[in-house]
Amino acid sequence: MDRTEPTEPAPIPGPHALAIAAVGLPPGGDPGSRGDAAGLSPDFLACQAMKEAHALAVWGNLERCATVAEALEFWRGSRYEERHLFLARIGPEPVGLCSVTLPLRENLATAGIDVLVVPQWRRRGVGRALLDHAEAMARTHGRSSLDSFHELPLDAVRAGSQLVTAASGAGGLPLDDPATAFALAVGYRLEQVERSSRLELPLPEGLLDRLESDVLARAGDYVLTGWDGRCPESLVAAYAGLRARMSADAPTAGMDWEREDWDEDRVRDDELVLVRGGVQSTVTAALHRSSGELVAYTVLTWRPLVPESLMQQDTLVAEEHRGHRLGMLVKAANLRRAQEKWPRARSVLTWNASENQHMLAINTALGFRPAGYEGEWQKRLG
Repeated sequence: MDRTEPTEPAPIPGPHALAIAAVGLPPGGDPGSRGDAAGLSPDFLACQAMKEAHALAVWGNLERCATVAEALEFWRGSRYEERHLFLARIGPEPVGLCSVTLPLRENLATAGIDVLVVPQWRRRGVGRALLDHAEAMARTHGRSSLDSFHELPLDAVRAGSQLVTAASGAGGLPLDDPATAFALAVGYRLEQVERSSRLELPLPEGLLDRLESDVLARAGDYVLTGWDGRCPESLVAAYAGLRARMSADAPTAGMDWEREDWDEDRVRDDELVLVRGGVQSTVTAALHRSSGELVAYTVLTWRPLVPESLMQQDTLVAEEHRGHRLGMLVKAANLRRAQEKWPRARSVLTWNASENQHMLAINTALGFRPAGYEGEWQKRLG
């Protein structure tokens, strides 16, 4: 739920009514599936332009913004999630967008909601109209719990700002942030605050050697393995099990999110989504020596169109194998792999729940520094 408007928006000016229409996409394999502008509708390109302009305005770069190929692949949806994207126009002018995501296998009572309004059309009721449109679709599909998020940079939290504290009890967002004020005004509750962090690359010489040397003294019962892009057939069932555990073990505060049902097919579908979106990935995992069990993993992704930035994705250590520094072991090894594989990268971005002090401590030891905040919002429909 990106920055939109205050509590009492002014009326939309001018003679034209606000028109909200679904954005059409070419089928997979049709023109546009390459991820460039060929074959893509003007409405889709207008939405992409809005997203990019917003990222540039807030962050000064496109590191956090999906590329055209990623966005196209995402909005086509999957057998696990139905996704709807809408563009708002006043006359011929694009003024905002909204979206609704509907899980199809689990979390069947939830819907993801997003709203974005272009700066010159904020404070005119456009955001409220887009939100009403998205929430109405969620209700139509029988969803009773709506979730949304928005990010803001570190310097947006100014000294002396009044904070809205997350229901989790860890972290808060400034009330003078427009998106925060809007979310509260329309009935959403701040459940959780995540911290985004940045790691500068290349890493200082010897850092990974020192960290790994310290960790290996406590991780002698484990051996590392890894892969690029596609999980080996011998590990994919175990990897699916860890992905399911990740969906339940990651801190989610009071969000109405259930454990996801992962199997081998879902892992393969997820890998194909990355490939079709032009995203490369590398995974480092840990095996328990005596049992051969896959017990930990971490993922980094890289996009050729945003070559300076890596994204740190999931990191999980199975509960029964915690206490052996496996989180640090797999992260350090994967960073080493990534620097060799993608030498153009100059930073890594990651996100952690504010209450996840253990993982934050690992990231701090690796050199990650705070970069911003993400609010996780929720609204339960009566």
